[in-house]
This record gives sequence, structure tokens and C-alpha cells, in this order.
Amino acid sequence: MSSHISNVRPDPDQVLVDIADYVCDYEIKSAEAYDTARYCLMDTLGCGLEALSYPACTKLMGPIVPGTVVPNGARVPGTQFQLDPVKAAFDIGALVRWLDFNDTWLAAEWGHPSDNLGGILATADWLSRTRVSQGKSPLTMKDVLTAMIKAHEIQGVLALENSFNRVGLDHVILVKVASTAVVTKLLGGTREEIINAVSHAWIDGQSLRTYRHAPNTGPRKSWAAGDATSRAVRLALMALKGEMGYPSALTAKTWGFYDVSFKGQPFKFQRPYGSYVMEQILFKISFPAEFHSQTAVECAIQHHAQAAGRLDTLEKIAQIDKIVISTHESALRIIDKKGPLHNPADRDHCIQYMAAIGLLKGNLTAADYEDDAAADPRIDALRDKMECVENAQYTRDYLDPEKRSIANAVQIFFKDGTKSENIAVEYPIGHRRRRAEGIPELIKKFKVNLARRFPAKQSQTVLALCLNQQGLEATPVNEFVDMLVI
Repeated sequence: MSSHISNVRPDPDQVLVDIADYVCDYEIKSAEAYDTARYCLMDTLGCGLEALSYPACTKLMGPIVPGTVVPNGARVPGTQFQLDPVKAAFDIGALVRWLDFNDTWLAAEWGHPSDNLGGILATADWLSRTRVSQGKSPLTMKDVLTAMIKAHEIQGVLALENSFNRVGLDHVILVKVASTAVVTKLLGGTREEIINAVSHAWIDGQSLRTYRHAPNTGPRKSWAAGDATSRAVRLALMALKGEMGYPSALTAKTWGFYDVSFKGQPFKFQRPYGSYVMEQILFKISFPAEFHSQTAVECAIQHHAQAAGRLDTLEKIAQIDKIVISTHESALRIIDKKGPLHNPADRDHCIQYMAAIGLLKGNLTAADYEDDAAADPRIDALRDKMECVENAQYTRDYLDPEKRSIANAVQIFFKDGTKSENIAVEYPIGHRRRRAEGIPELIKKFKVNLARRFPAKQSQTVLALCLNQQGLEATPVNEFVDMLVI
């Protein structure tokens, strides 16, 4: 006897409804959130401009079919490309993420909420150019900042209590979900259309994390977010054409996301959607390094200043007994690596490699991950001396919503019985608790990245506008993006 399966169409899952209600109805009133979003926009665009120096990234840029012309297409900052919004979202997203230098969110799941800028900026630019061509008003950069705050919030709140990495899924699933919601709204989607589009984002086959981990670490991790945010634009456009949604995409027995991909467990939520995530976001200011290692690199650089004379040759390194990195559980699970490192994507996810560069050079740049830099035999000699151990308090503080620290400590033990100070850093410079210290450095980083691509006058014009909250918010999106064209 077969069991009866109801074909009554259910109400939409509450998770879908809550996202749609937030995107449609929630008014962002936090001045701090808008101020932080402006700095986030600057930093995110700057990361993309720096990535344009890397051929492995730029080979992915441009129309899928060479020669394609898109009237009123979205422009890709730092280039002359004008593309359909789906491909433009991919290009912007890939540029932003390429060097692992944009913002970070750490919780049960980690990720980089500014990855959503790919879909947001491409859609807003294309839509604005289309409206202007029709004699209508374009979107303004305040619309972009609002969408950024809401995308950060959706991705970050979903990440607080729900670990996708523990079931083997990559965090870019949350980029796709967040981008889909806010892009559908930017396009004028209704509450129902947002629910429909977001249901498709959950139903999609999701990226596996294998491209971030040994033995498969590779550059896909640098364009995966671009892929996710561009897919979001595609799903949003389909929903606007009337494509039906799937109301129990998460909860359907056997076939829904929870049963298929999340071990049957429903999502947990620590807080409602607001503007918390943007206000708390972590900026990567000093080093293009996986965020769990940021404070370890700070510790290593302090050691360089104190003990460089004992670390600069292979003979001196041989006199080291061990180097102990005290860290938190998430770092051990993600970036504790022994053995050969095969490419830049492998190296920037190895805490030992990043700490070794800090010890040797007193700095860390994107160029330090390239093959020629990695050929320095002193790096692996130092890596071989390193031991990573968990500090249970660091792990607790990492998960504490009142602290959200990312602590690491580094201590060097020599064979002659001497040892260095155990240097510990609890909060990286990009943390909210170090905003006053960090923002001037973030602005310096943006200036450097503007100068990589634009003449001085153009760089100064862009910078001046970005430092003016009211002026930036009032600027039409298409006019702002035109300022970033070479």
C-alpha cells in the first residue's frame, strides 16, 4: 500500500518570508551602518582595483562571447567593459574576492558579505542607465548602500548559528541568497517575487568547499563568490518575468534543503534582521590574509621587529626549536596546513605560511603568495618549526557575540633554552573595537588602490566623493560608476 502524499501547496517557509519582509519593509535608521557601508564600498572597490594587476584574474573578465555589445550595460570598475548585469556581477564579484582582502564575517559560518556588491552594483548601474535612457530617474548610491547593509545582514545573521562548512557546503551559498533578495528588490520585485527568487537560491545545487581545502585548494575560491552573486542576478531576473517559486524549498520532507543538505536540521537564529552585521563587520586592512590568521600575522610582525636578527638565514632558523601558534578552533580547521603548498590560493589559506612571511619580512602583501616569493627556502624552514595549538578561551571568545574576537599568539623557542615573549593579539585592526585606529588605515589602503589604476586627478575626485557621506548618497549610480572607468 502506498502512503498518501499531499499535493496541497503550503505557505512559504518562514525563513523565506522573513527575508522578504526585511528587504521590503525594514527601514535602516542607523547612521553607523550607513557610515560603515560607505567605508565598506571604498574598501571593496579598492580590493577589486588591486586584483586587476593579476592576469589569472583578468583572464576571466569581459563578455562571455567576445564582441558582445550590451546597450546600457553595467560597467566593471577599473576596466572599459560594459556588460549585461549577470556577467558584470560575476566580474565585479571575482575582482572583489580575488586577493582575499575584502571584509569578513566570522561566526558558525564565515564569509565575506561585501561579495554581494557584485550583484548589487551591476544591477543598480544597468538599471540606472536603462532608466536614464528612458527619461526616468536613476538609482542613487544611497540605494546601493542600503542594499549592501541588507545583504550583509541576511548573510551574516544566517551565518551566526548555522554552519554550512560542517556539511561540506561553501559559504558562497549565503552570498547567493542575500544577493538574490536585495537584487530582486532593486529591480522592483514584489514581496512574492522576492520569496520566489530566494526559494530558487536555496534549491540550486550548492558549491562544495573542496576548492578551499587540501588537496584541492585552487583559484576557484577566488571567483566562487562572483559566480554566486551573478547567479543571484539571473534568478532575480527570472522571478521578475513571473517564474514560479517553491514555497517549501527548505522544509519539504525528503526533497527540501534541510533534509537533502543540512542533515534534517532547521536553521537557528540568534537575532532578527536589522543592521547589526554591517556595524560589526571586520575589515581586512593591513594584510590580504584569511581572516582567522590576521592577528597571527600581527604577532609575527611584532616578532620580526624584536628578533629579526635571529630569523634571517637558514643557519639561524636551524637554531629554533619550535614556534608555537596558539589559536582558535576555526583556524585549526581551516588554515592549519603542513606539507607542500601548490599555488597562491593554497598559501593564503595556510596560517604557517602567512606567519612565516611576517616573521621574515615584517609585512605581508599579495605578491608574497606568488611562486617567486614562495621559492624562498626560509619560508618552509620556518613552517617546519611551527606547531598550532588550540587555546580554549580564544575559541570561546571567538563565538561570544559580545566579543567576536579572532585571537592568536605566537612564541618562538630556541634550542639554547631561550624563548621570545609570547605575543598575543586579540582583535585585528579591522575589528569594530579598533575602528578609530583602523579607518585611517582603510582610507590609506583605498588611496593606494585608486592610484594603481587611475591618474592622480581622477583618484582624488573619487576619494573626495567617497569621503562625503551626503554627497556620495545623492550621486546617481551610473555617474558614480563612470568615475571608475579608465
